[in-house]
Amino acid sequence: MSVDAIVSLKQVHKSYALGETRVQALRGVDLELHRGEFTALVGPSGSGKSTLLHLVGCIDEPDSGSVLFDGTDVGKLDDNARSRLRNHKVGFIFQSFNLVPVLSVYENIELPLLIHPNLTPTERRERVKAAIADVGLEEFAQQVPDKLSGGQRQRVAIARALVTQPLLVLADEPTANLDSVTAHRIIDLMLELNEKRKVTFLFSTHDEKLMVRVARTLHLQDGALRP
Repeated sequence: MSVDAIVSLKQVHKSYALGETRVQALRGVDLELHRGEFTALVGPSGSGKSTLLHLVGCIDEPDSGSVLFDGTDVGKLDDNARSRLRNHKVGFIFQSFNLVPVLSVYENIELPLLIHPNLTPTERRERVKAAIADVGLEEFAQQVPDKLSGGQRQRVAIARALVTQPLLVLADEPTANLDSVTAHRIIDLMLELNEKRKVTFLFSTHDEKLMVRVARTLHLQDGALRP
């Protein structure tokens, strides 16, 4: 594992049961993600993109092979330790936003900090305010998600992912539910935050127009990374 690598996957295999058969989602994947990278994971539906994101994000475990996150072998952690690693070092952005409809923008962004017992209320408040400012939603802080556009909701999701100050942000099709203009604005924002915060981003996408915006592109096909 390289000195500046956040995540290292070695010969990772993953399969799922589908009825009486098993589907090979990943087939011997080797991958390193380095600090500060802005990387797109591309491939057709069913190629294994979401599975790979789940393994990198410590949501799932491989059938074989190893996943190292920030120097820690995730396979040697129990469920609680893996949850702590995920909660403190990984941020997630979803295509469906996954916001709590009855909570305000402020409260949605604050939510992941509530399980960080070492933060004081003042520290928590300052982090939330900074995250809201980073995505330009100060005037919408007390609005609920139903009052926001799709692009604004995705900005809330990005702020929520960043508020824990993670090493890595994973985004699963973050622009899939957005029109092309808004999609490019969201990518602009993610690039800006990548440069400003030096947070590593890995996101999956079907959108070929977005691939030219990233420094590194990973092509996944039939569960394997292709050159």
